[in-house]
Amino acid sequence: VQLQASGGGVVQAGGSLRLSCGISGRTFSHYLMGWFRQAPGKEREFVAGIRWSGDSTYYGDSVKGRFAISRDTVAKTMYVQMNALTPEDTAVYYCATSTSSIYTSVPERYRYWGRGTEVTVSS
Repeated sequence: VQLQASGGGVVQAGGSLRLSCGISGRTFSHYLMGWFRQAPGKEREFVAGIRWSGDSTYYGDSVKGRFAISRDTVAKTMYVQMNALTPEDTAVYYCATSTSSIYTSVPERYRYWGRGTEVTVSS
């Protein structure tokens, strides 16, 4: 499984961005997929997760109500729509997939990772 994140950039506070994660290789409906982010000097943080089947979504507390995760099974792409961005959302964003259906926000439980895409929110 290979993942490629894209869509990062510079945006003003209050603005929006949509990140995409293209997926190649085999996927299973029960796989849990997720977005993480890492700001300089901070630990990697869970942002949002979704099962490839689409039946469950999960969000980190800091993004609830502002971010929305989705996936397109035909395009084999996962997205995260990020609204009402603040400078605290500035980070490198990564997409990842586990090989389990069990929800987890722990990065070490995700097996495959894409290269990150950088998001900068200016004040």
